[in-house]
Amino acid sequence: MPEVTNGPDSALLDELAEVDASLEHAPAERAIDWVLGRFGSSAVLACSFEDVVVVDLVHRREPRIEVVFLDTGAHFEETLALAETTRARYDLNLTVTTPGPGAESWPCGTERCCELRKVEPLREVLAGRGAWITGLKRADGPSRADIPVVAYDSVFSLVKVNPLATWTEADVAAYEAEHGLPVHPLKAEGYRSIGCAPTTRAVAEGEEFRAGRWAGSDKTECGLHV
Repeated sequence: MPEVTNGPDSALLDELAEVDASLEHAPAERAIDWVLGRFGSSAVLACSFEDVVVVDLVHRREPRIEVVFLDTGAHFEETLALAETTRARYDLNLTVTTPGPGAESWPCGTERCCELRKVEPLREVLAGRGAWITGLKRADGPSRADIPVVAYDSVFSLVKVNPLATWTEADVAAYEAEHGLPVHPLKAEGYRSIGCAPTTRAVAEGEEFRAGRWAGSDKTECGLHV
């Protein structure tokens, strides 16, 4: 299958714009079918295990797709347990990354933490790949309010597909209930966006979805999605 290795050309960008427009109001399954048909085994699914909806959707279409979990060394125990439960449930082809060299000098919450524990390990996994699939949603917050369903990702130099871009929290909850999916236990305790334990708190009534991430700082993204 074709791979994106040297940056986008105008033909690819035109193709992605056309595909994105065609998928804007389509079910998530159509975006998944497109990326699997276009890139085959060169596509990778990245999952934070905040929920497992995107894993279920993709697994129904390609059970052997590589699923990537970025283990920062600072996740909640509940997140690690959900990742293992999901791996066993689906017999996932799961790749778990570890922090890159030098990460021990930058603990969770410090300036280069996300770079060394998330961005660089994912960059290694995605090298030479054609596309990656994420669980991003516009409803996640202002920094993600305009994410496309399909676009070129200049951070990692490949195509990025967000099948759940138009989904709401209610959509996620309804899908979890309909398909009997395991739910992250911290959601019941007020955690809406779940990242690393030292930099994530529960969200109060009326706060936006990602208000509990890096609370007290002006940081809103780890660097994977900017």
